[in-house]
Amino acid sequence: MRRRHIAPLAGIALALPTVLFSATVSSAAPADKGAVLSSWTQTSAGSFNSWNSARQNQAGWSAYGFDWSTDYCTTSPDNPFGFPFKDACARHDFGYRNYKAAGTFDANKARLDSAFYADLQRVCDTYSGASGTACDATAWTYYQAVSVFGFSPAVDGSAVA
Repeated sequence: MRRRHIAPLAGIALALPTVLFSATVSSAAPADKGAVLSSWTQTSAGSFNSWNSARQNQAGWSAYGFDWSTDYCTTSPDNPFGFPFKDACARHDFGYRNYKAAGTFDANKARLDSAFYADLQRVCDTYSGASGTACDATAWTYYQAVSVFGFSPAVDGSAVA
């Protein structure tokens, strides 16, 4: 009588690692996650545009497990003096949060801050005269703040330093 129950149990025990392994593999982020993250956090307009396109279609990137959360410009105005810095701040948050999660923040912080400044400069390039000068000065101030204080939880919205 016991033999009849042992064979099915043995089959289940042998199949269990296969089922568990395949579940783990299918829930893992794609192997190119780091490359995608890097491509979306460069200083170029193309990098910003690719990130923004993905941001508009986050569901299409759900397998990657990216953290899309943002508090925009944290405690600073998102649109200081009417300059629309909100999207630049959102991409900066994206870079900070995802590189911290990957454990490679320190190696990438300077580039993330430079990409942030490049995004701000592209906003300012749409202004001229006194408005352009004011925008450039504001962008420089925002960049300096993240360069100096970017490790602070108050700046990036995260307790991970």
